[in-house]
Amino acid sequence: MRASLIQIAVTEGESVESRRLRAASLVREQAGADLVVLPELWTTGAFAYEEFATGAEPLEGPTYEAMAKAASDAGVWLHAGSIPERAPLGDGSAEGATEGALYNTSLVFSPSGELVAAYRKIHRFGFDKGEAVLMGAGHELVTVRLPATTLGLGTCYDLRFPELFRGLVDAGAETFVLSAGWPERRRAHWTLLARARALENQAFLLACGTAGTHAGVPQAGHSLVVDPWGEVLAEAGPGEEVLTVEFDPAEAGATRERFPALKDRVLGLDAPRR
Repeated sequence: MRASLIQIAVTEGESVESRRLRAASLVREQAGADLVVLPELWTTGAFAYEEFATGAEPLEGPTYEAMAKAASDAGVWLHAGSIPERAPLGDGSAEGATEGALYNTSLVFSPSGELVAAYRKIHRFGFDKGEAVLMGAGHELVTVRLPATTLGLGTCYDLRFPELFRGLVDAGAETFVLSAGWPERRRAHWTLLARARALENQAFLLACGTAGTHAGVPQAGHSLVVDPWGEVLAEAGPGEEVLTVEFDPAEAGATRERFPALKDRVLGLDAPRR
């Protein structure tokens, strides 16, 4: 399986429309890949809180249209990163959403350009400010079945919550895809947590971050692909870059058979409590 992670730079001075067109062009350049991944909130910037409301779109808005077309043109499965989604008003809200609320929502398209999944970020960052108060929380784990593997979706701050990834494993995930806008000052955490989530769940993890600076917050970059043993297969640098790697997703299942640690799980949501 060939995956391309587009570590796009989000910088001041570039319009959202210009960056949207540039991202679509970069996706088209990945024709021949099986899966292409974009980062979190790349239209506005993950830390550009004041841009969330003005940059919010309906689920099937301009980014949806541009990414659906790009996925179809390139013939790839596309995790289009996340957008600030505004749930529709008037004729009923989207399923599981509050009318008019904002969500940090990831979009996944098939090679024909069909939207096959939307994941609203469950864990919002900010400690009672920023994203944590400006956006609503998602409530559903989301997996996507590809011909070669089942993807489990997460977004940025989700990486710090291992129970989410355990839930994705229970739902059949063998490969995690995480879009992020991770700050440079916590880059060591980014690498450590990515390796831990892959290792403890015996899964591949594709983590795509942004480059550039969001509202004065330098981004970590360093997108990476980690194998089920926690080894980094490929890692980007700090700037804008397309990180491409080939891996065999069947190795996740083979690893779980050779070293069946997941079968020894005892504690969980259904475990007896005292």
